[in-house]
Amino acid sequence: MDTDSLRLFVLAAEKLNISAAGRSLGLAPAVASARLAKLEIEVGADLLHRSTRKVSLSLQGAEFLPFAREILQQSDAGLAALGQGKSNATGTLRFTAPSTFAQLHIAPILPDFQSEHPDVTLDLRLSDVQFDLIEGSFDLALRNSSLDDSNLKGRKLANDRRILCASPAYLRDHGTPQMPDDLARHYLIAFRDQKARPLIGRDGQTSEFDPRKGLGRIILDDGLSQKIVTCAGAGISSNSIWSVYQEIKDGRLIQILPDYEIADKTALWLVYPKTNVLSPKVRVFMDFLLKRIGKSPIWDNLAI
Repeated sequence: MDTDSLRLFVLAAEKLNISAAGRSLGLAPAVASARLAKLEIEVGADLLHRSTRKVSLSLQGAEFLPFAREILQQSDAGLAALGQGKSNATGTLRFTAPSTFAQLHIAPILPDFQSEHPDVTLDLRLSDVQFDLIEGSFDLALRNSSLDDSNLKGRKLANDRRILCASPAYLRDHGTPQMPDDLARHYLIAFRDQKARPLIGRDGQTSEFDPRKGLGRIILDDGLSQKIVTCAGAGISSNSIWSVYQEIKDGRLIQILPDYEIADKTALWLVYPKTNVLSPKVRVFMDFLLKRIGKSPIWDNLAI
């Protein structure tokens, strides 16, 4: 299979513009269209839908795209091993991450990455909704969960310790829980379909934090909104330290039940589809995040 045609298809799928994809490779629009048509005949499927107004990826094209990227990555890596081709980081990197973490810790350092790797275009999808990497054709994702998908590989970025906290105003009006059982008499804030999580005391006693058992609850699907609502005095919520460390430091939030630890196997992982080849653009972005964030997370400097 012609790798030049595959590269053209990948670019066209990313840009949704055949002419622009062709220009990136030094091809006239008519030549680019002819090459894509030939590739579609070869694979036996319409990869792109074309009209006079726009280009879109077909269902077959969406299914074929990750395999095309894999073939190109292996080809580039093989040529690089022989001292040929491009070994530097180039192209578009599709990356997804939870919006709250990205706003706090990734967005502020992106200009530095741009300066170091000007030939890499970052296509970011920042949302607390978890996208499927393979179906979404993502190169890399940040996940704050356990890594249990056999189709993915990953590197740990940092721990994701979580604590219970509330605002001083809420505690003044409703009192401070002294034991886990006291939580049932408080307003609890839940993140989406949050389930009960074990609470383990320093003496080994086990209880749980279950936002469904409070006096009432607010359910949210956005981490930043959850923090804002908690700071406003709506109730008690479970938050990652990386999200609330500044509010804890400034006294806008106070940790609840500090003698109890939320037993959770989650961590911050940089994950990517299983592949024999890690492309230069993915490798350099992972290394950048590990160096700038994972080496010594700023929230680890807060003694809690």
